[in-house]
Amino acid sequence: MNPRTIARLKQHELIENRQLKTGKHIDDIPNRAVKHSDSTNEFRILNNYFFRNRNIYISKHSRFAEYPEHTHQFLEMNYMLSGECDQIVNGKQVHLRKGDLLLIDVGCSHSISRLDEDDILINLLFRDQSININFLSGMRKSNSLVYNFLLNRVSGGGKLTPKYLIFRSEHSEDIKMTMEQIIEEYYEKREFSDTILQAYLSILLVKLVRNYHVSAPEGSNAKQKLIINILKDISKNYRDISLTNLATKYKYNKNYLSNVIKKETGDSFKDLLTKQRLIQAHILITSTTLPIEEIVEKIGMKNKTHFYKKYKEFYQRMPGDDRK
Repeated sequence: MNPRTIARLKQHELIENRQLKTGKHIDDIPNRAVKHSDSTNEFRILNNYFFRNRNIYISKHSRFAEYPEHTHQFLEMNYMLSGECDQIVNGKQVHLRKGDLLLIDVGCSHSISRLDEDDILINLLFRDQSININFLSGMRKSNSLVYNFLLNRVSGGGKLTPKYLIFRSEHSEDIKMTMEQIIEEYYEKREFSDTILQAYLSILLVKLVRNYHVSAPEGSNAKQKLIINILKDISKNYRDISLTNLATKYKYNKNYLSNVIKKETGDSFKDLLTKQRLIQAHILITSTTLPIEEIVEKIGMKNKTHFYKKYKEFYQRMPGDDRK
């Protein structure tokens, strides 16, 4: 990142100087932008304050005092540009290190502990209220057998999604790169900056979907862990994987393994394999100009008529419709 931008963010702002002197939180948002709860000390920050003349709002979180519990009417991203911080998010302790990104859903409560001199936390907010963790989850769910299975296990049926997500820097270098491009573009205020920020935001959202994972729930049994590994194998080797291959790899009887897959996922091995092939076909159809006949061959399906039938069942439209 441009050293000039970093130096600017490290400078003390007026509120930071006051908080450094008193050690107490100073409100930087007017009362008209806040709706207080009648039953708790929590408050909700309203949309209109941030988005009067812009679609994206970025700010540096003020250092040297704790920030009280609050919620937003919009999706919020907290990016740890330098240093580290602790937060309580949805009642749980969260620790962020340099390069980590915390995605907080609409209505999710959080508070932030005191930040010190070298702790630079960047807040990114944007206007589109249709973008939330459910939206990202839906995109991810349609492109990952593993994610779909894990979400069902975590939520007890797949109807619930997490209220926040953490993207760790060591696993999401591409997210880190785009986030820092956004920050620099926002603060440098160069020509066409608004247009570039909108493009970067679109890229960032897609990268968040690509890196959106749900961990296996604590206490997962041996069969669930086996299924997670099998689903990863199917996702990676969908073209030519077979139940016989998997039975040999994991040293199980083929029929027994087939029953375990059906019991744990609700689908047969054959159905899971077909779903993964259709997902891959959809990606190729929407992102390349390859002929559909060639795509059918690439994903490992032999019968073109069978492919069209299954694609229509899975996506509720024909392959050609996704290229219009």
